[in-house]
Amino acid sequence: MGKEFSNQYYLESAPIKKAIAHLSVPMMIGMSVGTIYNVINAYFIGLLHNTSMLTAITLGLPIFTVLMAFGNVLGVGGGTYITRLVGQKESEQGKRIAGYTFYASIIVGILIALIALLTINPITRLLGADPATFDYTKSYTLALFAGGFSIVLNFALEQLVRSEGASKESMYGIFVSTALSLIFDPLFILVLDWHVVGAALAMILANVGSAVYYIYYLEKKSEHLRGLLKYFKISIKDKLEIYKIGISELLLAGFLIVTTLLLNNYAIQYGDNVVAGFGVALRIVQVPEFLSMGLFLGLIPLFAFNFSSKNTTRLNSSIKHAFIFIGSISIVFVGLVFAFKDTIIHFFSEDPSVLSIGAYILVAMLTSALFNGFTGLFTSIFQATGQGIPTAIMSITQGLLYIPVIIVLHLIFGLHGVIWSMTVTEVITSLIGVILFIMFKKKLNETLHNLPVPVQ
Repeated sequence: MGKEFSNQYYLESAPIKKAIAHLSVPMMIGMSVGTIYNVINAYFIGLLHNTSMLTAITLGLPIFTVLMAFGNVLGVGGGTYITRLVGQKESEQGKRIAGYTFYASIIVGILIALIALLTINPITRLLGADPATFDYTKSYTLALFAGGFSIVLNFALEQLVRSEGASKESMYGIFVSTALSLIFDPLFILVLDWHVVGAALAMILANVGSAVYYIYYLEKKSEHLRGLLKYFKISIKDKLEIYKIGISELLLAGFLIVTTLLLNNYAIQYGDNVVAGFGVALRIVQVPEFLSMGLFLGLIPLFAFNFSSKNTTRLNSSIKHAFIFIGSISIVFVGLVFAFKDTIIHFFSEDPSVLSIGAYILVAMLTSALFNGFTGLFTSIFQATGQGIPTAIMSITQGLLYIPVIIVLHLIFGLHGVIWSMTVTEVITSLIGVILFIMFKKKLNETLHNLPVPVQ
């Protein structure tokens, strides 16, 4: 493979804008298509005109978050470590890390399923289900956990694919899962009338499909990781390197679940229509959020590679461009969704009570999205450069802060406080990210600024 066509060329020496285009545009497209994937279930369940079912899949969102988080613990931790190893010319060690990540993902997914199956009733109640939604929520949750290993594995493998800058292949995997969802969702939900169970099963099979594609790519096409399935055992030191970064994903997910449960339990006091309104608004606002996410996730390998190879000039330039693009994306796309919010929200429900509250909730969520991209970018920079403590602080703050914010705002402003609590939390977390980033930059300049820039 010619150097100019290799993924490493874009990490190592391509012009910054060209590198960002190669790494992030496919991820942005993939994440945008992934947004469709995330709303497909809600759309087809919505066609059944059953608010209890729509509420049930909203209440079940934390389950997907848990499974995704465990995949990201191994995938983000392992993937960023692999990129740093490649930057240090240690590709063989990278294969061992990738092999461990693959097998550990399957084992973790199976263990989660076994634990969940034994505690399904308490989990369903904890999700905030009331008598009207309990059976639907339990069925959806049970099915999702049973095949949850596929979700854990899929998210871990996607990170491994991206670890060497293969953003296009990461995007193709998302295309596979979305296409399968478009096939299986209407079949299972509408044709076979499996409603919420069909929604969960379609999600599982979609993740199996993309995981199979990622395995094929890694074993047959990868520049640095071919042969990873031969490896499983790694040292304690390597495991610590994975988990010191990966654990932040679990912390973030843990607190995200707590915040979602708090939100569900507060929202349900005002009726199922409010919970359904939150579910619809959260899915719509994923469009601008996922575009920003595609940008900074695509750039993690660029940050990691140039940090590990001590190319400070290139690292600083890539971070600067990332900030400019995140700001532009947030303003443009949040503005577009806001302008057409009433039209968009009609795609998900015809219930007037859901539509009215959903439109109001969407305004608060879009305001939050303006800051969400910067929060994610700060976290990604810390993850890529192996900064365990700042990464953990960002993850903990985003979740821990929400608890007192929603409690206090609910006491003072009622439903309005519940709706705006996420926005207030996101603004404060973003400001904390600014402080931590300034400290990181100071440390980076002190330790790396005087080192020679590698010859391009």
